[in-house]
Amino acid sequence: MSSRGTTAPRLPAAVARALRCSVCHAPFEAPGNGLRCGRGHSFDAAKQGYVNLLHAKVAAGTADTTEMVAARTAFLGSGFYAPLAGLLADSVPGEPDLVVDAGAGTGYYLARVLDRFAAATGLALDVSAAALRKAAKAHPRAGAIGWNLWEPWPVADATADVVLNVFAPRNAAEFHRVLCPDGVLLVAGPASGHLGELASTLGLLDAESGKEKRLGATLGSHFELVSRRETTHAAELTAEQVRHVVTMGPNAHHLHRDGLGERLAELTASMTGTLTVTTSFHVSAYRRSP
Repeated sequence: MSSRGTTAPRLPAAVARALRCSVCHAPFEAPGNGLRCGRGHSFDAAKQGYVNLLHAKVAAGTADTTEMVAARTAFLGSGFYAPLAGLLADSVPGEPDLVVDAGAGTGYYLARVLDRFAAATGLALDVSAAALRKAAKAHPRAGAIGWNLWEPWPVADATADVVLNVFAPRNAAEFHRVLCPDGVLLVAGPASGHLGELASTLGLLDAESGKEKRLGATLGSHFELVSRRETTHAAELTAEQVRHVVTMGPNAHHLHRDGLGERLAELTASMTGTLTVTTSFHVSAYRRSP
């Protein structure tokens, strides 16, 4: 049983030790109400518990919106992606100390990995303030930090035993830099047929097409593939859950283009019961190249 609470804790000490100042790269002092480095740069914690280390605003259409996060929270809370969370936890070797979730979103997957490993601490990195508000409260042994994954991360070299990357941008150089020499990178994404029933009806973005080739090209110069596992299940979705699964991801940015929003409204309005939808995921485990 998870011990996740409802109030936002301070950043765990292990998270603060792993972080570096995003201005001068100096280590941070012991966590209090935010972070302060030895050179005097300070970053206050938001009232929800996360700390934003960014210096510039995020471009529109880049970060998950409040509506997307609400849809994701509701859908993940229904347990339809629990098999993926379980596969991620099963793929973690040994007993990790620090797990970094790159593009953590609401912290759903990170929290379930931490539930499996009682001594582990988690660091959630995401660019969305709406998502970070959830991630900061996802688990008492996790801390949430606002950061753009495409920029050099405010994380010390060789500090993470595990890096999670679930439906998120892939910065191979930073994955490699922050991982311990014997650390593991776990990359999760959609496998063939994922949401196929909705994709064919609604014309959703094709996240699966060419994914393995792109993944190999992105990570090949820094990592070696160790294993790839898949899990496939059938989910019975209500009309509301169909709306949530479509609007919790990148498709939400395209609802007003090419009639997607209208097709979604027509589909859900016509439903009198549930719709059987395939969920299919792969989790690829990588080790750092020499």
